[in-house]
Amino acid sequence: MKSTFRTVIEPFIIKTVEPIKMTTVDDRVNILKEAHYNLFKVKAQDVLIDLLTDSGTGAMSSNQWSAMFRGDESYAGSQSFQRFEAVVKNIFGFKHIIPTHQGRAAERILFSVICKPTSVILNNSHFDTTRANVEFQGAKAIDLVIDEGLNPQKIHPFKGNMDVEKLKKAILHYGAENIPICMLTITNNTGGGQPVSMQNVREVKQILNQYDIPLYFDAARFAENAFFIKEREQGYDEKSIKEIVQEMMTYGDGCTMSAKKDGMANIGGFLCTNDDALAQMEKELLILTEGFPTYGGLAGRDLEAIAVGLEEVLDESYLQYRIAETRYLGEHLSAIGFPIIQPPGGHAVYIDAKTLLKHIPPLQFPGQSLSVEMYRAGGIRTVEIGSVGFGKVDQNTGADLPSEMELVRLAIPRRTHTQSHIDYVVEVMKEIYEIKNELSGYKIVKQPKYLRHFTAEFIPL
Repeated sequence: MKSTFRTVIEPFIIKTVEPIKMTTVDDRVNILKEAHYNLFKVKAQDVLIDLLTDSGTGAMSSNQWSAMFRGDESYAGSQSFQRFEAVVKNIFGFKHIIPTHQGRAAERILFSVICKPTSVILNNSHFDTTRANVEFQGAKAIDLVIDEGLNPQKIHPFKGNMDVEKLKKAILHYGAENIPICMLTITNNTGGGQPVSMQNVREVKQILNQYDIPLYFDAARFAENAFFIKEREQGYDEKSIKEIVQEMMTYGDGCTMSAKKDGMANIGGFLCTNDDALAQMEKELLILTEGFPTYGGLAGRDLEAIAVGLEEVLDESYLQYRIAETRYLGEHLSAIGFPIIQPPGGHAVYIDAKTLLKHIPPLQFPGQSLSVEMYRAGGIRTVEIGSVGFGKVDQNTGADLPSEMELVRLAIPRRTHTQSHIDYVVEVMKEIYEIKNELSGYKIVKQPKYLRHFTAEFIPL
């Protein structure tokens, strides 16, 4: 039930705490040098406020911890899997439920089975691991988000929507026979945690039906997306979050899921499909690389935690608090003067580093510059989502190509930080805004072929 008061309080109390190690600016300058200016290489104990990701970093509930004690660790046919499967089927409605140790494992299995070198995967916006798993198979990953989704300052209620005209043109250009599936990422992480409307899902499905192309969801933040539909789309304000999710999934043929997001767990994921033959091939690959189909690389206790988390995330009071926490940070950063993706998304605030740091060219990585400064100034760890993580290489010349947007993501872990933590972030950002024109770019001196942002090494320019 919604409160009549303006203040949105945390719909939980805190029973367990973890101490934060306090560091100085001098400490962090040395830590950055040792980490080669890559925040993924910074040790967790050296971070004050960790906004690197909301994936598996949230706090689990007492009910989740309690459920873990009944974890059935049987290799085959575990009761924990039966409970997990029942919950997933009840919410998502798909026929085959295949557990994996996390979302990218589900992506790897799916694309390994369906992709050929000539394949093309269409999406509103692929996230980093999704794109990497598609391209690892030699296939193409094509983003078709609406134009508003590429304009950070543009206000639109559903900036995560797929552009249906672009979709039609892409199908004709690449050929339906080369498109094994089309995906919708809900919410659209790369595009700023922006939601997809139910109307857009219907329109996309209608087009795909004409060409017999299955629709899959990257459902990592399915509940947050459903909350935005309830809040913003006509005809859904009286529906429950669960009812909205169930309707959306009826338009799909399957999904990938990282349970480290809206599964409210620290590890886990799953792959769903209604296709019997596809499910058999996926399970065979699962057995080869992850584990037996009733545990899929997870302990029984993890399956129990996910089963409880998937039901807890449907609580509207929790989602109201979750969205309000993100909105609070976004509005305060915007008030300081930071250009952010508007409106603030569900799980994170995205700063438009290209606009903020106009003096730093895209291929000198303005997002990386801002991320490094946030850690140096205040011990806040974030992640660049721009030309480091999403830049491409020209296949003809070998030259680096910049990303369409240069963003810094401040991802908020679930049920983890208090308002004073967020206020501290705002205070640090006020100081950074005053010196923004003094920040310099970075150069990559070492990088892998795929997902370079995880392990690349930098030097300041």
